[in-house]
Amino acid sequence: MTDFERKVYQIIVNMHLYGKNPTLDDLKRKTGKSKEDIRAAVKSLLMKGELKWDKGKNKWVII
Repeated sequence: MTDFERKVYQIIVNMHLYGKNPTLDDLKRKTGKSKEDIRAAVKSLLMKGELKWDKGKNKWVII
């Protein structure tokens, strides 16, 4: 996991603990990176099995 992937993952985990679901704009504001960079990091986390998206609940599942 790269440093940026770890940062995105940690933001998602922290917001999840407070019952919030981070949006792309939330991640963009908190990381200072572009939407493309964030999407690439999230896609990588999904491919590695670190995160999962629950379509029924519209929430991240932390693995």
